[in-house]
Amino acid sequence: MSSSDKLRWIPLESNPEVFNKWAQRAGLITAQDSFSDVYGLDDDLLALVPHPTKAVILLFPDVPDAKKHQKEEDARISVQGSQPHLDPTIFYVRQKISNACGTIALIHALANSDVSWAPHSALHNFIIEGQEKTPEERAEILQNRTLFFNIHAESAQEGQSAANIDTDLHFTCFVSAPDAKFRKIASGEMPAEPQTTAGSELRLIELDGRRPGPIDHGACTDLLKDVANLVKQRYLSQTESVYFNLMSLGPTIPDD
Repeated sequence: MSSSDKLRWIPLESNPEVFNKWAQRAGLITAQDSFSDVYGLDDDLLALVPHPTKAVILLFPDVPDAKKHQKEEDARISVQGSQPHLDPTIFYVRQKISNACGTIALIHALANSDVSWAPHSALHNFIIEGQEKTPEERAEILQNRTLFFNIHAESAQEGQSAANIDTDLHFTCFVSAPDAKFRKIASGEMPAEPQTTAGSELRLIELDGRRPGPIDHGACTDLLKDVANLVKQRYLSQTESVYFNLMSLGPTIPDD
């Protein structure tokens, strides 16, 4: 693998079959969990998705309005300081490789979900090695791992459409994570608050490797529905493009 290959990969197609094969190669035990299409954002279509939803991956057009909104949000977070409800144990990787956003989204989905992966697999080893590393250090590990480059390249070749290395589409991942406050309460670092409600223990977290860090989008009561609402409010409202696709990670439904 040349140095230029390390910095520019072939984009992954937003296709559950492609993502499931990537996950299987990386070590996910796919008999239990797998990716599936989300066919629409209305409640009746969301109800068709296998539950419980463990992660959601969004493919969206990288248009100027979306970039502007992200920069404004990142600047606001930087000025206000750390996000107080953000779980510090979230596994986050910075994206340093062009077109690697599909692999980054997959890692974020699998590393931050209750799924099973094979011991000593590529995914397992990467998560263990990166556990105490910074997001930038994890990016360096990923960039220098020929194994992940090979997994990505093999998966990219299995799409149903011709690969476009100059694509303006981008993947991001959404997961739910415990409110940092509840993690502190559970560990005894702070006392429980009587007014705390059951619906506020989880937060909706966006993991986009190009951003400075994870983004806390507020309380999460239903991951799939919360993501659908966020997509309608913050993504669909910023462009007239139809190039959106949503995939959900959840229980595998047996074939009839």
